[in-house]
Order: sequence, then C-alpha cells, then structure tokens
Amino acid sequence: MYSKRGSLADLTKLFDEMPMRDTISWNTMITGFTRDGDFDKGFGYFKEMRKLGVCSFDKATLTTILSVCDGVEFSHVIKMIHGSVFMHGYERETTVANSLITSYSKCGCLSSVRRVFDEMFERNVITWTAMISGLVQNELYEESLELFNKMRLGSVYPNSLTYLSSLMACSGLKALEEGRQIHGLLWKLGIQSELCIESSLMDMYSKCGSVNDAWQIFESAEDLDEVSMTVILVGLAQNGFEEEAKRIFVKMFESGVQIDPNILSAVLGVFGEDTSLGLGKQIHSLSIKRNFGFNSYVSNGLINMYSKCGDIEDSAKVFNRMPQRNSVSWNSIIAAFARHGDGCRALQLYEEMRSEGIQPTDVTFLSLLHACSHVGLVEKGMEVLKSMTEVHGILPRAEHYACVVDMLGRAGLLNEAKTFIEGLPVKPGVLVWQALLGACSIHGDSEMGKYAADQLLLETPESPVPYITMANIYSSGGKWKERATTIKRMKEMGLAKETGISWIEIEKEVHKFVVQDGLHPQAEAIYEILEELFRLMLDEGYVPDQRFQDARG
Repeated sequence: MYSKRGSLADLTKLFDEMPMRDTISWNTMITGFTRDGDFDKGFGYFKEMRKLGVCSFDKATLTTILSVCDGVEFSHVIKMIHGSVFMHGYERETTVANSLITSYSKCGCLSSVRRVFDEMFERNVITWTAMISGLVQNELYEESLELFNKMRLGSVYPNSLTYLSSLMACSGLKALEEGRQIHGLLWKLGIQSELCIESSLMDMYSKCGSVNDAWQIFESAEDLDEVSMTVILVGLAQNGFEEEAKRIFVKMFESGVQIDPNILSAVLGVFGEDTSLGLGKQIHSLSIKRNFGFNSYVSNGLINMYSKCGDIEDSAKVFNRMPQRNSVSWNSIIAAFARHGDGCRALQLYEEMRSEGIQPTDVTFLSLLHACSHVGLVEKGMEVLKSMTEVHGILPRAEHYACVVDMLGRAGLLNEAKTFIEGLPVKPGVLVWQALLGACSIHGDSEMGKYAADQLLLETPESPVPYITMANIYSSGGKWKERATTIKRMKEMGLAKETGISWIEIEKEVHKFVVQDGLHPQAEAIYEILEELFRLMLDEGYVPDQRFQDARG
C-alpha cells in the first residue's frame, strides 16, 4: 500500500522494522523505488538482497528491474541481470525472457535481442510482439514485417499491440500495399475501429502518401481523441494539405478538444510564406494562455512561423524569451535571419550558439551557407563548408553544395562555380544545376546558362524551368532568335510555365493573385488603383524593365 502510494519514507520505515522479510518484501521495496524513478535506490535493495542471502530473488524481482531499464545507459545492468537469469535457472521462464527482449530493444542491443528470442524454449504472443516492436523501435522495419508474417504462419495469434507494431513498420517503410493487407486482416478480426488502431492506420496511410484513405478513416470514426486528431492534422500537413490541416485545428479548438503542445507544434509546422500572420498570432496567444511557453517544440514552431510570415522581430522575441534552447531553436533563429537577408546577424548567432556549447547540425550549416550567399561573403562561406566537414565531421548534402554554387554564382564567379561542381565527390543533382542556372540568369551569361540548362534537362526532362530561364537570359541579351527557338522547343515538349502567385493579407484573410487575374470579386477596382499607381510611378521617373516581358509563358 505504501509502495503504490509513493510514501517511500513510510515504506522504508516499515521495512526496516520488519523482524522477518521474504522475497515479496524485498520485491516490494525494489518496485516502490524504481516506480518512483529512483533506480539507484531500488537496485541497491536488489544488491543488498543478494548480498545477505537470507532469501533468493524470483522471476518477479528480475522482471521488475528489467521493466525500468529503458535506455543505453542501462545496458550493463541488463547484461548483469541476464547473467543472473542463467546462474539461477530462470532461462526457461517466458516472462523473464520477454522482459529481456524488451529491455535489450530499448537500449539498442539487437544482437542480444535476437539471441534471447532464438534461445527461448516457449514463445507466447507477448514474446512475438516484444520482438516485432523492438525491431520497429530500432528502425528495422523490413525485418519486423518478416517476423510478423512468420508469426502468422505459426500457432500464436497476433493481438492488437502486434498489429500496431506492424503498422508502424509499414509507416517506416512507406509500404502501402503491406499496410492495406494488415488493414484487411483488422477488418476480418473486427478490431479496425479501436481508437489506437484507427490512429495507427491514419498514420500509416498518411506517411505512405495516401491521404484519402487516412481521411476516410477519420471521417468514419465513431470516437476521436487528441491522438487521432493530431495524426490526421500532421498527415495533412506532411502531404501538402496545409489549408485542410489548419481547418482541422480550428475544428479541434471549437469542439473543445484539449489542445496540447504536440498539436500546437504540428499546426505551426504547416505555416508557409502565404499563411495568415493573424492566425499565427492567435495560436501564439493560445500557447501563452495554456502556459506552453516552456515547451521548446512550440517555441521553435513560433520562431519559424513568424519568420515565414515576414515578422523577424517577433521571431527574435520568441527566441530571446525561451528559458531553454536546443539545437533546433538555434537553427530556427539562424535560418530566420538568413531567410530575411541579414547574413551578418545569422553568422553572429552561430558564434553565440557555439559559445553556449550547442553543437551545430547539417541544418545549421545550410542556413549559414544561405546567409553567406545572400550577403556575398564568399570566403566566409567556403570557411563554413570546410569547418562543416573537417571540424564537425558532417557530410554535406546536395542542398549544401547547391548553396555554395548559388553563393559563387551570385558573386559573379560562374567559372569558379562550374569548377566547384566538377570537383564534387558526388554526382551533381537537380538542386546544383538549378543553382548554377539561376546564377547565369542573374548575370545574363547565356553560354554558361546553356551548359547548366542542358545538364538540368538531363535530370528533369519534363520541367519547364530550364526553358523559361534560358528564354529570360536570351531576352536580357537581346538574342530574340535564340529565345524564340527555346520557347518553341518547350511548347513542342508539351510543357507550360507554372503560374506565379502574389498574395496579401488583409484582416486575417489571405488574398492570392496571378497574372491577368479576373476572378477576385474586387478585380476591377484593384486594376483601376494599379493603373493610377503606375501613372504616379512614371511621373516620378520610373522606367520599366522590359527585358523579360517577351519570355512570359
């Protein structure tokens, strides 16, 4: 009773006064302290129990200690307990072996997990589920599904937890077909409507890109909780359905669903450049009312939200008020200033980050290279790339190389950019060639641009970008014949230029416009004002740049 209530002082006093103690007495002490989070004290009782030798431990003692060994730091303890299992003849006890599988999985000792499983005399549904779940936890999704299929061929039937782990494996592999097969099995068993099963199915379908299937489950669900609504919100956001995700969030709020930090950070993640700043500020207000300011996920989301919506000042305020900052927090604020063209401040924040002992990640260096590119700090940018590999041992990705090419190109060093590409340790991809072509567009270099466009077309033959960019380059240089040939070739390929969009937010509503847009209800009034503004610009001496007007698709 004292153990379950957490009254450890009374528990200890009662135990110390006991004239006779048996195995259950010692187990209760071990359980009481380990359950309360004091592993050292609980394990201390186990060692004292063994040292005194008054009574021997049993399988409950072993499973109790193993149940709290859930991290790499406990690996030596698990191995010691494993040795005791053999020394005292508990290797045939299925419950003990199951606990060993679970504990070894949590600390990532997969060779030991497999050995325990293979050497077991008898396996029940808990054994199979623990093994399948352990493989999933360690991202061995394919092996996990293979074991699940092997289990189904045997005499032990899976339970709900087994199916949950298998669905997680399908999510990790993005294995839609296998996920559908498991969904069919759940229908046959009649357990597809269990809340946790529905949430896992929605998660699986979302991660496999089948949002319609996830939405159908969500719409047909009889009961919804915070987990299921968060899953569908994140699923919509990850698959590009930002507006739908925001509507789900509003629906959750209005229906009285308990909004937690996970939900707030999920909805903040869908904010882009064309999202309402007004809605973002309402979410910020909600986080303050719910006292989520301490949550780093929410704060990091707010930093990104304000930055993407163009409010760098509020982005900085959120960062400065954070009680604790992790690498994501620093990456977010560095990226915010880099995004807004303040490269010097971004580099300064990086130095502050390093002085606080926070280790940079590949994302940190991506923002730094982006910052150096936009302020023309070529030498500093090359130093950043060098320190990334030589000092921090981080291998650059295609995005990093593209940033360097963009940086060199913006500075007019097109030949150096080409030389850099030729010296890359990996095959240049779409991002790298796009960066070089974009730099050629800035400087009107048709010769280098043609080279970059040809390479880009080899990577993405169905993209209109190389044609449009080259048409603009030819137009800027007055090469109308080459421009006409490029546009003709694009049309022969059946490609069309993607329509550019502009937007403006008025009273929490985002209005979007395209070229020659006549769909807006106030289109006529808008065009009248634009014409008046254009006349005023001409009166002030503005001269339109007509170099690219003939290159519009």
